[in-house]
Amino acid sequence: MSTKLKFHFAINHGRVQQSGQAMMLTVMFFLIVSLVIVSGSTAVTMNETKINRNIADSKKSYFVSEAGLEDLAYRVLKNKIYDDTEVLSLAGHVATTTVVTSGAEREIVATSSVSNLVRKTRLRLSTGAGASFFYGVQAGEGGFIMENSSFISGNVFSNGPITGQNSNLTQGDVISAGPNGLISGIHTEGSAYANTISNSSIDGDAYYVNISGSTVGGTLYPGSENQATGTLPITEEMIGEWEAAAAAGGEINSPCPYKIKTDTTIGPIKINCDLEISGTPVITIAGPIWVSGNINFENSSVVKLHSSMGRSSVAIIADNQSNRLTSSKIELQNSAQFQNSGTEGSYILILSQNNSAENGGGEKAIILKNSANGDVLVYAGHGEIELQSSVDLKEVTAYRIRIKNSAQIIYESGLANILFTSGPSGGYSISDWKEIK
Repeated sequence: MSTKLKFHFAINHGRVQQSGQAMMLTVMFFLIVSLVIVSGSTAVTMNETKINRNIADSKKSYFVSEAGLEDLAYRVLKNKIYDDTEVLSLAGHVATTTVVTSGAEREIVATSSVSNLVRKTRLRLSTGAGASFFYGVQAGEGGFIMENSSFISGNVFSNGPITGQNSNLTQGDVISAGPNGLISGIHTEGSAYANTISNSSIDGDAYYVNISGSTVGGTLYPGSENQATGTLPITEEMIGEWEAAAAAGGEINSPCPYKIKTDTTIGPIKINCDLEISGTPVITIAGPIWVSGNINFENSSVVKLHSSMGRSSVAIIADNQSNRLTSSKIELQNSAQFQNSGTEGSYILILSQNNSAENGGGEKAIILKNSANGDVLVYAGHGEIELQSSVDLKEVTAYRIRIKNSAQIIYESGLANILFTSGPSGGYSISDWKEIK
């Protein structure tokens, strides 16, 4: 073989070797990449399988918990025999359910764990009638008036005009409903809704047909539809039930006026004359009270719900059915304080059936002044409520509301679902049902 041929062969052989090595490197590279991809896909698949299994087991745990809840709720509702703690086995899994009685309410909690995935559900059964207060202030056609440095933490809703003067402030939305809706002289940190807005300071948006002399920090919505008028949250039927429950507890006919000056536990009861509370007594409310006359709270009295009421609220009603024009009035003054049962979400409702304002008269259904405060709701569906000085309340509803001086209303979201006792009659109804873990 010639030298030239040998040299040519050597060159080609070297090229073949280099090409083979490159091929091997390429194959190995793709093999490694494939292994990485396969391993990653396997890990993802295993993780997805584990997640799906956990989801399935969690659902099993939830449904077993719900089954335990429904089983014990059925026994309570149908007056069957049950223990405070019950164990239910379903498809090889277990739900442990407990029931706790507090006043007019029973709370049932069921817990189940499948593959250590715990799901817990809760159901509340309550006796009585419920009411929902969606606004810190709600007025009927008589409207709402803010004077001086009055303050509201919450929304204001009125079927009539909403007017104000001086340094009033509302932290929620202000709504004057209907074709004659008017907001005038109001300062709100929220939005305003009315057919006509005048001389107001609105930090949020403004929804209106007519506007004048006002400043708006948000967006203007001219030509907006008028807001629909609303009904007040407590019906006459509910008030009738509370009065009936109070009368079922007995009646007091003398002495008149009926005076309370020392520590007393009272209710359910009907008092057939005026009621006067004075001095510094602690009045413990154990049921609804119906006063067929006027109610007057003075000095530093403390009015609180009995601990047995639990989450339930109780009404104190002034209703002289033979005279709602000049009687059926309530006055709270000085440092009257109102306290719940020790359970959050329970309140004392102060309710007047005076209807002077609705009939064009000048009588005030309820007057609160000085430092009356606490877990109290104030209601006069047919009359006017006047709040003065350093009154601090949770909610006010009336045909007409007037707030002056440094009165404050601080709304709580829990007011959207309040349970009231209505006497011994009636069975349990479901007031709350949800998962808690």
